[in-house]
Amino acid sequence: MPRPTVDGYCWPQSVVAGEPVALHVAASVPSVDVEVARIGARREVVDGPRPLTTEDHPVPADASAHGCNWPVALELDTTGWRSGYHEVQLTARADDRTTVGRAFVVVRPSPTSDRRVLWVLGTSTWHAYNDFAGTNLYNGGTQASLLRPMAPGYLYKPPGHGRRVATTHPPDPQMAAHVGYLRLNHLSEWAGSAGWPNWEHPFAVWAERNGYEMDVASSADLEDPELLSRYRLLLSIGHDEYWSGPMRNSVEAFIAAGGNVAFLSGNTSFWQVRFEDDGTTMVGYKARFRDDPCYRTDRHAETTTMWCDHELGRPEAEMTGVSFSRGGYHRIGKRVTNGLGGYTVHRPDHWLFEGTGLTYGDVLGASSTVVGYECDGCDFTYRDGLPYPTGVDGSPEGFEILGTAPAAPFTRTTSARPPRGRDMAESEFTSWRLLGERGPEAEARILHGHAVLGTYTQGGTVVTSGSTEWVHGLAERDPQIEQITANILERLG
Repeated sequence: MPRPTVDGYCWPQSVVAGEPVALHVAASVPSVDVEVARIGARREVVDGPRPLTTEDHPVPADASAHGCNWPVALELDTTGWRSGYHEVQLTARADDRTTVGRAFVVVRPSPTSDRRVLWVLGTSTWHAYNDFAGTNLYNGGTQASLLRPMAPGYLYKPPGHGRRVATTHPPDPQMAAHVGYLRLNHLSEWAGSAGWPNWEHPFAVWAERNGYEMDVASSADLEDPELLSRYRLLLSIGHDEYWSGPMRNSVEAFIAAGGNVAFLSGNTSFWQVRFEDDGTTMVGYKARFRDDPCYRTDRHAETTTMWCDHELGRPEAEMTGVSFSRGGYHRIGKRVTNGLGGYTVHRPDHWLFEGTGLTYGDVLGASSTVVGYECDGCDFTYRDGLPYPTGVDGSPEGFEILGTAPAAPFTRTTSARPPRGRDMAESEFTSWRLLGERGPEAEARILHGHAVLGTYTQGGTVVTSGSTEWVHGLAERDPQIEQITANILERLG
């Protein structure tokens, strides 16, 4: 008897408590058990388990772009659910074999919430990498439908060596271990780059165990300009790569009005995307930006290319202080493979470091590899031994560089996934679109990047970690990373 199959997805993916959620399921068995739980410091069951009659539905050939369009199997009643990430667990059994599928729904805050911190999950980045039905924005797709399940690994990952994509113990060949881990557990080859278990889940556990209460929303919810109006602090955690124009508009207006933001994330807001079809489709042409129907039209500002593309003229550093185009990778593939995994501290007297005991030149976070995978930096120069941003890449006036670590983009010979044929390497494409020039000289100008931990105040205060891996310092109880995070939450939130 083959192992049973079960897949599912929810729509809407974000609701206010009390609004209905449609659950769409396809299974090879006539019935599955459904259980819904809010995931935080503990798993809080809010519905079920209960049996659900199911049918097996085909996956359309164009599901990656246009969705599965399966019928509604069950309508979930969200009355009384608290704001947060909710896992919908689908358990299929056949004889002695069991398969567990998962879907998710985010319960965003009610209009009467009095909490002052809003954590926005990087769900648009999950969808960009999701290769359920075969295609994502990295292997030929330009549209990502939200009306389909998440591929294995995006909503749950079992423990095991190689679970993190960043190398944590050089010279161990961690990338090989990571690829082996994904294959052993039959997970998507892209599951190390996005999804709830990589960064968001560890943060949810840490925050609730330490008594921090906050509201939760999906990234697409930021398109609502009123969402942030009652908050003091917005949080971005982990890998938060894909942002729409309305998302940026909301956050930049929030900062200008005095709102604070902590980007404890990396590769943050690197690509522009658009939500279409009533929010069910996310569009991202990326390297094929010239095929975007908006390119060089009256909607050119919506072209789905790098935010720091010289033709777009709206570098993400204006919002975050940093950019992946001035950063790159650390402890992954052949880029800074034996790096420290932490920041060299430059300005220990800053309030961010209060209570840490750090002094000039100390290394922060190396024991838990808080610098790793994808890193954001800025163009800077040294004066009297200290780094200062030049501002040529959009870093705001007054941006303070508190810590740095070397990072570098993938080149034609160092990429974990080498470019094919005439495709440009990441360093070639990024330098071309950032600088408006092509060739080795332009490429050489971005090959020596950094992860930059920094902050600025213009209206509100913005803090950036400049790396995806900050949360692992919390998960591994690094006392200095915990203290800095507490300083941010208590001072800004």
